[in-house]
Amino acid sequence: MLHPLLSPILTLLAGILILIFPAILNYIVAFYLIIVGLIGIFGH
Repeated sequence: MLHPLLSPILTLLAGILILIFPAILNYIVAFYLIIVGLIGIFGH
């Protein structure tokens, strides 16, 4: 299971990266959704 602080920190870092590199938004969103989905499937 992810540490409770890890998700907000990852989200914050993703937001900063999006501000700096807007073109990377699609990759960050896709990566985040894949990770969250895998954690949802295998984290139980």
